Amino acid sequence: MRMSELSAKSGVPIATIKYYLREGLLPQGRQLAATRAEYDESHLRRLRLIRALLEVGRLPVAAIKQVVAAVDDESLPLHTMLGTAHYALSPAVEHEHTEEWASALQAVDRLIAARGWHITPGAPARAELAQTVVRMRHLGLPVDLHPYAEAVDRLVKEVEMDKIPFDAPRDTAVEALVLGTVLYGRALDALRRLAQESESARRLGVSPPPAPDASAATAPPA
Repeated sequence: MRMSELSAKSGVPIATIKYYLREGLLPQGRQLAATRAEYDESHLRRLRLIRALLEVGRLPVAAIKQVVAAVDDESLPLHTMLGTAHYALSPAVEHEHTEEWASALQAVDRLIAARGWHITPGAPARAELAQTVVRMRHLGLPVDLHPYAEAVDRLVKEVEMDKIPFDAPRDTAVEALVLGTVLYGRALDALRRLAQESESARRLGVSPPPAPDASAATAPPA
């Protein structure tokens, strides 16, 4: 397909496609003439991945380049490639190497060991969880994350990982991971808040509200 057709099918403007080509995010098409190239389904897959990383993952171009490089490096095992994308989605965690931080990290590692999880020491989520433990302790909250870990473990094993097409092209697998991690994560958080509101009403004897309408979607409960 010509670039104009690639643009039409992907929904990505021609100027943006040319930018991705210059930055090395999108492979060059098969050259047919000095000013003409042909593109195929692999370019559509790559554009979908770039859009997922950019629009859903909110990753900067530099991070997208790292993910794309991992996708293109066929020598990288699938787990390593997916990990590159997964780690890119995690926020940077700044911390000081204090006794408090070390204690929180040890608590996280004990939780990981109790679940039998295989986690690399440099996993960003490991540091993010340790930072959360530090904050919870500062606020005097009980830090028993085992019920949460058990629930998440079951959800990931029985539902989430089945949504990643491991046998599909590498672009497609990473795209599914990114979309699933971000969007299902948001859905999970929203569902949890809905369940909390419902359980609060049940425990406090609040009568069920009338069925909501679209105009009241963001209105707080009375």
